[in-house]
Amino acid sequence: MMTTEQTILVKTSWRMIRDIDPAIVGDTFYSKLFCDTPALRKMFPKNMDEQYRKLMDMLSTVAARLDNLNDLTEDILSMAQRHVQYGVRPAHYKLVGKALLWTLQQGLGKDWTEEVKVAWTTCYSTLADTMIAATATNKKT
Repeated sequence: MMTTEQTILVKTSWRMIRDIDPAIVGDTFYSKLFCDTPALRKMFPKNMDEQYRKLMDMLSTVAARLDNLNDLTEDILSMAQRHVQYGVRPAHYKLVGKALLWTLQQGLGKDWTEEVKVAWTTCYSTLADTMIAATATNKKT
């Protein structure tokens, strides 16, 4: 569960990154992800431009709705189902989280503080845990 302070930190830090060209943020993120875990590259299209935009849109949506995570539930469940269809496994979420935090650190530079790191880690963990739980629940039904 995110605190009010963590929500503010995520929203504020995202405002510093959201206007950066999606190709730069996306390339930074996916380059890190594929460098750390080359086997994941095959899960993505050759041309990543649309994927870069989707990453930025998703992060913008999350940041905008953090005040009420219940507003995100439908989007999270839908995204979880799509990711299962793409072959995403629960273990992949940790790898994605690592690449995301690294990307945010690169983008924020000196504004990447321990408090911001903890806030983004909590935010991502909450979303990833919800997506993993949603896919596990659907497998049982």
